[in-house]
Parts: sequence; structure tokens; C-alpha cells
Amino acid sequence: MKRRASPLKHWFCLVALSPLAVLVACYTVPQTGRSAFNVMSPQEELRLGKSTFAEIKKKEKESKDERQIAMIQRVGKRIATVADQDIPNAQWEFVLFESKEPNAFALPGGKVGVYTGILPITQDDSGMAAVMGHEIAHAAARHGSERFSHQLTMAGLATGLGIGLSEEDRSTQELALLSFGLVTTLGHLLPHSRTQESEADRIGLIYMAKAGYPPKAAVEFWQRFMDYNQKQGGKPPAFLSTHPADAKRIADLEALLPEAEVYYKTSRKKS
Repeated sequence: MKRRASPLKHWFCLVALSPLAVLVACYTVPQTGRSAFNVMSPQEELRLGKSTFAEIKKKEKESKDERQIAMIQRVGKRIATVADQDIPNAQWEFVLFESKEPNAFALPGGKVGVYTGILPITQDDSGMAAVMGHEIAHAAARHGSERFSHQLTMAGLATGLGIGLSEEDRSTQELALLSFGLVTTLGHLLPHSRTQESEADRIGLIYMAKAGYPPKAAVEFWQRFMDYNQKQGGKPPAFLSTHPADAKRIADLEALLPEAEVYYKTSRKKS
């Protein structure tokens, strides 16, 4: 009679194969050179970005304010000019949506959305350049699909763990899976998200500087955003957040200013 393989073997196989999967799906983030893991192809990202943006435009109300729209277009096109090399085949589109939410986003393929709620905080073109640089940096670095890839891997490992513990009692299984979820969320997924945000800050600072916007405007924007957050009751502790603490990201940007100023001065000479 054939001996039944131990369920735990499936868990060990998943762990053993993980490094191979990482090697197969690795890519280099532009501007920073960080090696990243991503199971989604750029072509898949482009299709997803295009379809998602089309759905958002159907659901969200677009602004009719011509002056604000002109500003979004003006700043967006300048940032796009320097980010083009990092987002191949981009079909740039900049849309201003009516919403009190102080936010913006960029999807793969050059699809950028800005909510009117952030305009009082950006204040001017340079403030908007800080926001657009940051959001476009997320798209250029492929952060969205990278995050999905990490979540998919963690889900696979959780499934393997569940199989490995299938012969244990229910309480043991539940405790192990709960512990796994907490450890992977607090120990990997949230820290990784904060790393992506810091990376987008850095790349975005480079983009706005190369586009001819003063890098210090990014620091000033985040200082205003920090004031806004404090008025709204603050944010959760950094270790429970997907974003770095406002004070930390401001300090990190200040440390990057000398490098960004070099790009800014070069751009001013060319103009």
C-alpha cells in the first residue's frame, strides 16, 4: 500500500519554491534601483489600468472648473515628460474629480486622477507637482501590482500552512492561522507598504525637480498635509499604518533635498 505523504510536506514545498518564484518575477524599480517582486506583466498592468480608470470615470463626477482643470493638465504634462521613460507606452490622461476627499491616484499606463479636496492643500502648481510626482512614481515603480504579488504570496503560504495543519485540532489551526496573519501583516505587508510610500516620495521628488518645480515645495506640501491630518484627529500609529508618519516623511524629504536641488538647477538651465 502506498504511503500517504505528510500534509506538512506541502507547506515545506511552498516555502522552498518561494525563492525561485521571487527570482523569476523580479524587476528593478526605476530611479532607485530596488529589486522588486511582481508576478503581473507590464502588459497586464496596462490593460488593468485602462479598464479601471474607465470604470472610475463612469462612477465619479468630473469637475467642470476650467481653471483647476487647466492647472491639473499643465502640471501633469510636465511631470509626464520626465516620467515617460519609466512608464513605457503610457497614454497620459489627467482627470479632476469632484470630491471632498484630499487625495489623488495614478494607475498603470499614465491614468491620473485628482480629487478637488486636495486642492486647498496643494495651493499652487508646485504643491500639485509634489502630489502628481508622488502618485506617478507609484505607477512607474509598479507598486500596485507589486503589492498584489506580495499579498498573493502570503495567501499561498497561508493555504500551505492550513494544509500542513489539517490533521491538527480546530483551535490549533485557527490560532496558527491567526498568528500567521498578524505576523505577515505587521511584519511584512504594512512595512512593505510604508517602504513603497517612501520610495514614491523619493522618486516623485526627482520627477518634480526634473520637471522644473522647486523640490522644497514637496516638504511644504507635506507640512500642510500633516496640519490637515492633525485637525482631522491624527493618524494611527505608524506600525499599524500603510503610510509613514507625516513627521518622518517630511524629515526624509528634507534629507533628499540636496540631491533633488541638483536636478532642479539642471532643469532650470535647460529652460
